[in-house]
Amino acid sequence: MLAAQAIDRCRNTQGVAVKPATTELPVVVIGAGPAGLAAAANLVDRGITPLVLEAGTAAGATVRDWSHVRLFSTWGEVVDPAAEKLLAPTGWTRPDPATYPSGGDWAERYLQPLADVLGDRVRLGATVTGVSRAGRDRIVDADRETQPFVVHVAYADGAEERIFARAVIDASGTWTTPSPAGGSGLPALGEKAAADRITYRVPDLKDPAVRARYAGKRTAVIGSGASAFTALAHLADLAKTQDGAGTKAVWILRRGISGSTFGGGEADQLPARGALGLTAKAAVDDGYADAVTGFRTEAIERDSDGRLVLTGEDGRRLQPVDEVIVLTGFRPDLSFLSEVRLNLDERLQAPVELAPLIDPNQHSCGTVYPHGHRELSHPEQGIYLVGMKSYGRAPTFLAMTGYEQVRSVVAAIAGDLDSADRVELTLPETGVCGGAGLFDAPDAAQGSEDAGCCGAPTTLQIGIGAPAASSGC
Repeated sequence: MLAAQAIDRCRNTQGVAVKPATTELPVVVIGAGPAGLAAAANLVDRGITPLVLEAGTAAGATVRDWSHVRLFSTWGEVVDPAAEKLLAPTGWTRPDPATYPSGGDWAERYLQPLADVLGDRVRLGATVTGVSRAGRDRIVDADRETQPFVVHVAYADGAEERIFARAVIDASGTWTTPSPAGGSGLPALGEKAAADRITYRVPDLKDPAVRARYAGKRTAVIGSGASAFTALAHLADLAKTQDGAGTKAVWILRRGISGSTFGGGEADQLPARGALGLTAKAAVDDGYADAVTGFRTEAIERDSDGRLVLTGEDGRRLQPVDEVIVLTGFRPDLSFLSEVRLNLDERLQAPVELAPLIDPNQHSCGTVYPHGHRELSHPEQGIYLVGMKSYGRAPTFLAMTGYEQVRSVVAAIAGDLDSADRVELTLPETGVCGGAGLFDAPDAAQGSEDAGCCGAPTTLQIGIGAPAASSGC
């Protein structure tokens, strides 16, 4: 029974809305991305009705936004087992598990077919504007846990709806809330006014209009992660072409350059990721990009020609640039969750039990052990933040982690705590970070036979709350 049907049944003879029995209600899943659709597949597998609410116009709308970027993870690592089981009767087969999909491949060859199988259990153009307990705001304690959740939805056509749910799984990600250029975590002065010259995404330089925007121009790239590497590599490639002559990047880092700045290089257990860092280094070494270190942006101003001048907190003013690409990470949108009781870490904005496991000051994606419903729970029972959103502001999330999260969460919703507490994950011990690979360098993405002691996959099976032992690699 879908949510709309549940709502229809929730009216008395006078047409007044009344709350149904919680067990009759669907589980609302926010977001039709990899984690959200995997959650829906796990719910179907357990005989529980999901209702997936996607703000975009297609399944995997966020992934489609970076369709030109390739993952570090292979097809063998980005397909959820329950989803594959749901797809199997349709004749769907997973692409070669050893190859690396682009974002576009992932959306078209996996996420869209999965959404098609789920059918009307996925609603597009449905933006969740609020989540609460029926008849209970954030303050009220009385009889709170016996009330169903109420989810307010705004549709693309202007219609609004109130949906009752037995549980809510928020897999909406962080893509729509990128972090700003300002070094303090706040937008730099003038950043909003300069929005026509700033992007917070890796540009698709194969798009003629986008290519023309950057060709022959001087572009500042702010950030130090894989996305920044990708932008630098793509701008360097553009500079080497006839129509891109004169293209120059200015790479702005908030820290200095050290041995780890460009990643693991040839020692990286993920060859595509290592190659990306080396390519970014080559862009600097070959003169296609100038590195500015220890620069925390305070203000962005326009000069008399309309170009942008970045000023640092230390008073430094950089030479004018034509464009700015801000790749400083993402943060969760918690605005529509203000009426439910969440317990989030004050720094990462991730669930408090999960935060110490993913703190980027202490961990990489390869040292985060598997976790499930207990680490993802909140004082408000029945609501879970999963997928990239569960990491708050922490980077390097991997798809397999999200799939294991939703398997555990759905098992807990179903009342199968034995399964929910049995968290298993198979991954290379160096981690399988999702991120930007070099889509036009297929050789760099091939696996290495002499990957070292950490190259072979290992299965981690632990009880929630007990860290996995280190391999010592």
